[in-house]
Amino acid sequence: MSQADRSLTTKTLYELDGGHSVEAVVMRYADRSTLCISSQAGCPIGCPFCATGKFPFGRNLKAHEIVEQALDAVRMLAAEGRRLSHVVFMGMGEPMANYQSVIESVRRMSDADLLGISPRRIVVSTSGLIPRIAQLGEEKLPVTLAISLHAARDELRDVLVPINRKYPVAELVASSQAYAGKTGRRVSYEWVLLAGVNDTERDAKELGTLLRGKLAHVNLIPFNPVDGTPYRAPERAAVRRFREMVEAQSLNVTVRDTRGRDADAACGQLHERVMRERAAPVPTS
Repeated sequence: MSQADRSLTTKTLYELDGGHSVEAVVMRYADRSTLCISSQAGCPIGCPFCATGKFPFGRNLKAHEIVEQALDAVRMLAAEGRRLSHVVFMGMGEPMANYQSVIESVRRMSDADLLGISPRRIVVSTSGLIPRIAQLGEEKLPVTLAISLHAARDELRDVLVPINRKYPVAELVASSQAYAGKTGRRVSYEWVLLAGVNDTERDAKELGTLLRGKLAHVNLIPFNPVDGTPYRAPERAAVRRFREMVEAQSLNVTVRDTRGRDADAACGQLHERVMRERAAPVPTS
């Protein structure tokens, strides 16, 4: 099933073998079309602000199941006279926890005889599986590495990204910068802005201390509200203030656009809504 947001964003829920489902989101811009792709049914990381983590982990996707999401997006966009230009592994799942299938799918998507998408236009994200980051650096695939950072101190990141308890912030940044040094590719550090949690001056200064002078770019993502979590989206003014505070730390910053809220386009939200509807009692006459 698909759901659209003003024709700019289309989110599709795919049914898989074993009763599992995953989501993919096509986002249309003036100069490009981007697919946000899933690599697992569910996610084992358990970040408390993410809708995907609210459900039991299902399974890893096979490489062909990942590629088929891209092929479906290509068909959808071709009917509109558009082409798929970028792919980001930021949908359901932790890509580095399904490493071999993700790498195989990247190679297939970049194959000139299949989709021909340059690896430089493919983003592989991770919440911080350090051994896999090192392995990715040996693949000779110049993909962009994105780190789901969200906090620059261990005390807070332990809560927001539980795998931080195994792979702390300083070690994670050292590993990602080793990748940058080996590939020459700037690392993107993702920061979901949670009102009153990680949008303070302290957070901006800690981020500056962590990343200043490194081959890094900060991508701020205003929180897309998820039912059943204690987190709130920041006001526009708070997003602007935090961006200015981070820029004052001599860091490169962008704010990701929040399109897709009408389509439940935060990771796992359409899946969550469908699962709720399926579990709802059937009305009796």
